[in-house]
Amino acid sequence: MELAWLEDFAALAEHKSFVRAANARHITQPAFSRRIRSLEQWMGVALFTRTPQGTRLTDAGHHVHAGMLEASQTLYALRARAQAVAGHAAKTLQFAATHSLSFTFFPRWIRRIDASPVASIQLHSDTMAGCERLLIEGKAHFLLSYRDPLADSLFPAKYYERCIIGKDWLIALVGKDLKRRHHDFFPYLAYSESSGLGRIIDDYPIDDKVRELILPAHFTSHSAAVSMSMALQNKGLAWLPKSLVEQEIEEGRLVRAFNEESDIPLEIHIVKPRLLASHFAESFWLKLARVN
Repeated sequence: MELAWLEDFAALAEHKSFVRAANARHITQPAFSRRIRSLEQWMGVALFTRTPQGTRLTDAGHHVHAGMLEASQTLYALRARAQAVAGHAAKTLQFAATHSLSFTFFPRWIRRIDASPVASIQLHSDTMAGCERLLIEGKAHFLLSYRDPLADSLFPAKYYERCIIGKDWLIALVGKDLKRRHHDFFPYLAYSESSGLGRIIDDYPIDDKVRELILPAHFTSHSAAVSMSMALQNKGLAWLPKSLVEQEIEEGRLVRAFNEESDIPLEIHIVKPRLLASHFAESFWLKLARVN
């Protein structure tokens, strides 16, 4: 049995599609399918039910999913401790952060926290799905993201700790020229399935009157920065973090599509595994707890 099979299992349980899960794992769909079959053969049971609409976990699959996080976390922690004993552990804090937080929040936040005396800091900027994978696979000590409705299932409190480190708002914005030309409907600049902001928007109880003013998705991207660029070119409406667009709003290049009651509140969370072998990462977490 290979550890990668557990990571494949987690991807398929999340995406519920062999094609999407294979893309998330950066391997071909046939190779991904073979690895899932190998895991099922090793387990001796079917873990997924295949349907034309996608996949869903069997009862046995749900049981495996419950223990998979603990098993993979334990193995990655064991590897990290072995490296520390051998003197191979780098004095580096590994952060995974979504693109929009990497651009704006992280640089200011890490200066305020002051991570010394750690030798270095490495930031991995990716989509929400990519950041989740880095944390689960032990390639990052910490994940910084906006509070996501899926986070509790992916990072249950039994295996992960979290802390609120900031707040933000999602604001529905359009270019000033588009607002002048359109009063009833706006082309919608949507987020992809791998985007945490997209999940938040889909989950939030947006007023039906507001949803009626948005046309079906005109453009889709995983990046808030890309959506902002499209909005600045008057291509449509985008829900954008306030921290990312404060200057554009102040200069009048982006304007509200709706009133402030339509804004979506955001919490910025940092998440870490409870089993964290790195002495430097644990010291940082204790320092963070005192600051917050």
